[in-house]
Amino acid sequence: MKVLKKIIIFTTILTLFIVTSLNIVKNTIYANAQIKSEKTIKIVVLLSSFNDAYISLIKDNLERIQKENANNLEFIFLDGKNNTDIQNELITSTLSTDFDLLLANLVNLDANNIDSFINKVKSKNIPVLLFNIVPFVTTSIKSYPKALVIATSAEQSGILQGDLIVNAWKSNKSAMDKNKDNILQYIMLTDKNNNTLTTARTMYSISTINKSGIKTEELSRISSEGTKEAAQMIMESTFLKYGDKLEAIIANNDTLAIGAINALQKYGYNIGNKSIPVVGADAIPEARELIKKGSMLGTVIQDPSEMAEALYKVGMNLIYNSLPLSNTNYKFNETGFVVEMPYREYKE
Repeated sequence: MKVLKKIIIFTTILTLFIVTSLNIVKNTIYANAQIKSEKTIKIVVLLSSFNDAYISLIKDNLERIQKENANNLEFIFLDGKNNTDIQNELITSTLSTDFDLLLANLVNLDANNIDSFINKVKSKNIPVLLFNIVPFVTTSIKSYPKALVIATSAEQSGILQGDLIVNAWKSNKSAMDKNKDNILQYIMLTDKNNNTLTTARTMYSISTINKSGIKTEELSRISSEGTKEAAQMIMESTFLKYGDKLEAIIANNDTLAIGAINALQKYGYNIGNKSIPVVGADAIPEARELIKKGSMLGTVIQDPSEMAEALYKVGMNLIYNSLPLSNTNYKFNETGFVVEMPYREYKE
């Protein structure tokens, strides 16, 4: 009996110990979870320009995400005003403050500026996501484990632009081929801020047209400032030289495409029966309206809401030291540190 009594007492004490320990663990986990959820995450968003049509849509969607997480998330938006010096000053001043993550859409993507930027961020030892465009040189980004790139699929955007022209030519060749020479005469309207995105769009849009069996002749390659007004002005003078030959306009983005359409409409095109197909990229609201009216052939879109979601999800993983793509469907490309967000065609 004495042995049995000792066993019962021991078992009772052991049970009480286990229950107490479990409660302590449970309460600790709960407390930690509360700390994590109650902490306000501060994310600095460094933008090339608030006035950039596509970038402003990403900003809008990040603001939406902030509202959905109002109790524990704060985005701090900084306007680079499309000026490298201004943006570099913002970077220096920002890195002297406390925050959890940096999202950077840089104005200047040359190697020296990227190296300088990454070195500054390294000294702060915070995670950073560069987004929208992949720099020409990425060595310094690859050297910093807390740096990744969320970009758009530049090659795909050019291919889809080319597909829009190919389909228009095949379905309405008699109207597009003005001089009946079986060659597509076009103008390429490029952004003066040359980068990997615009370079790929220029290259792959034309190669896609050629691969389809359509011969092409580039009447002019125009480099314009990234505003509608600048694109319209340069297209007005170019149209006077090539208007009777021009059969299509391919623009690096919708802002340039809209400027080109404004120039065409000044000369009576793209408002009635006379029309020259124009394609752009980004599917900004004004371009969608022109497509709906029949003044613009089409555009390609990388959904800015999807870009914002990717920045948020991958960014939060970096903040909490999880695998960058954990609990997402994203994949790195061959670099191992760049995610390319897909495009799709936008056409009425």
